[in-house]
Amino acid sequence: MADTLTITDNRTGKQYEVPVVDDTIRAMDLRQIKVRDEDFGLMTYDPAFLNTASCRSNITFIDGGKGILRYRGYPIEQLAEHGTFVETAYLLLDGELPNESELANWKAELSQHVMLHENIKKFMEGFRYDAHPMGIFLSTVGALSTFYPMAKNVDDPTLRRRQTVRLIAKVPSIAAYAYRHHVGKPYVYPDGELSYTGNFLNQLFKRTESVYRPDPVLERALDVLFILHADHEQNCSTSAMRNIGSSNADPYAALAGAAAALYGPRHGGANEAVLRMLNKIGSVEHVPAFVESVKNGEGRLMGFGHRVYKSYDPRAKVIKSTAEQVFKVTGRNPLIDVALELERIALEDDYFVSRKLYPNVDFYSGLIYQAMGFDPAMFPVLFAIGRTAGWSAQWEELLSDPTTKIARPRQIYVGPGQRDYVPLERR
Repeated sequence: MADTLTITDNRTGKQYEVPVVDDTIRAMDLRQIKVRDEDFGLMTYDPAFLNTASCRSNITFIDGGKGILRYRGYPIEQLAEHGTFVETAYLLLDGELPNESELANWKAELSQHVMLHENIKKFMEGFRYDAHPMGIFLSTVGALSTFYPMAKNVDDPTLRRRQTVRLIAKVPSIAAYAYRHHVGKPYVYPDGELSYTGNFLNQLFKRTESVYRPDPVLERALDVLFILHADHEQNCSTSAMRNIGSSNADPYAALAGAAAALYGPRHGGANEAVLRMLNKIGSVEHVPAFVESVKNGEGRLMGFGHRVYKSYDPRAKVIKSTAEQVFKVTGRNPLIDVALELERIALEDDYFVSRKLYPNVDFYSGLIYQAMGFDPAMFPVLFAIGRTAGWSAQWEELLSDPTTKIARPRQIYVGPGQRDYVPLERR
C-alpha cells in the first residue's frame, strides 16, 4: 500500500487521501479540502516556516537532534580537519570533492576573478568614514550587477557558473576593502602567491612590508571558520537568496539580499552579542550569579540554543578546539575562561539541558575573531565570505530545478471587511 495520509474533515465528514513522500505532504494537496465548492480550500499556517519544506535539496544535511551537519554527505568535522575552504566551495557547487587537476583549475579560475574593477574601488570610497563594513559589503555586491549585465541571463548555465566564480573570488576583496575603509587605511591589492584565505589576510592587515606572509595557524583557523560557515540549509539568508533568485534576479542582486538578511543581529550578529555578554560577566567568579539571573528571567544566555540543533552544535566543537590553537599565537583571551566556565555550568544544569540549550557556532567564533584583531563590526562580513559559497550553490540548484516557481507565500487576512470611502471633510 502506498504511503498516504487519511484526513477526515469533521466539518463535512468527508475523507481525503493525501500522498506522503519523504515524510511530507504537498501543501497544495490540502486545497481540495473545502466546505463549499466556492471555498479557496485549506491552507497551512506556519509563521517563520517552522515546519514547512520550501525545496528539495542535495547540498546540506542537518540532523539537529543528533548534532549532524554534512555538506554533500561529508561530515563537517572531516571537512574542517582535512579540507580547505576552496575545496569545500568546489564541493558545494559541483557535488564532489575535486581531484588534483580539478582543484588546480578551480584555483586558477578564482585567481582570474579576484581583482575588483577600479570603479568599484571608487564606489566604496564614497561611503562615510564610519560606515558599517557590512553595509558597505552588501551594497558593493549589489553594485556588481551593473558591472556584469550579462549576469541577468540566468537561463544560461555557462554564464551562471561564471558569476558564481566571480562572487566567491571577489567577496574577500570586497570585505577587505570594506574593513580598510572602516579603519581609514589604503586598499591592498590581491597577492596571487597566497592562498584564498592567506590573500584575504594580506588584504586586511598588510602595512608597509614589501611582502606579507600570514601566520599559518591564523590562516588555517580562518579557513576552518569559512568552512563551518559555508552553508547551513534553508536558514534566513539562504531562503532570501532563493526567494530573490526565484524571480530570476541576477546573482549579485540575490546575494546582496542574502547578505542583508545576514546583517540582522538575530542571524549574522549573534557572535558579537556573545562577546557583549562575556564582557558583561567579566570574570569566572561572576558566572554562577549570571547563570542564576538567566534562570530567573533577568537576561539571555547568548550563543546557546539553535532553531535546528537540539544537541551540541557540531560546528561549535570544531571552533572550540580551533580557539585554543589561535590563542597560542595571539595570546589567551581572558574571556575564553569565562566562556568555558559558563559552558561547564550550563551543561550541568538541568534548566538548560532540559531546554536543549547547548553552545552553538556563535559561542566561540567571536572570541577567535577578536583575538585575530577584528572589530566586531566585521564579524557578519567574515560570515558572509564563507556563506557566499553556499548561497551560490543554493542559487544554482534553484535555477536548475524544473519545479522552481517564483516564491509567493499565502497569508491569512485578518483585517476589516469591505468599507466605503469617507470624504475628508466627513472623517
